[in-house]
Amino acid sequence: MSDFVTLKSNSDFRRLYNRGKAVTDPALVVYYSKNRAGICRIGITTSKKIGNAVERNRSRRVIREAFRKVCPQLNPCYDIVLVARSKTKYLKSTYIEEVLKKIFENEGMLKSESDGE
Repeated sequence: MSDFVTLKSNSDFRRLYNRGKAVTDPALVVYYSKNRAGICRIGITTSKKIGNAVERNRSRRVIREAFRKVCPQLNPCYDIVLVARSKTKYLKSTYIEEVLKKIFENEGMLKSESDGE
């Protein structure tokens, strides 16, 4: 079973856009806020500025795979929206994974060493 649930309702996305904190990188934008659900909830957005459907779907797949690898290290009490940028369609999931780790570490969203034991 996965460690995260996908956000599907428009109200969840809008809540994060308006009230959540935002962190930008040339590869993607991360909106996040704490939740009370006790599980990580994620949403991925790609606009038509990214390209055609094939390029948008590839961007989503790359972001989803990178997040899947970072998710076990993440505290499970966050709602996160990942927004692809035009550069994302050219990147590999390993690069996106490094970007996510850097962002999550800078924002204090990763589990501490004492939590893992």
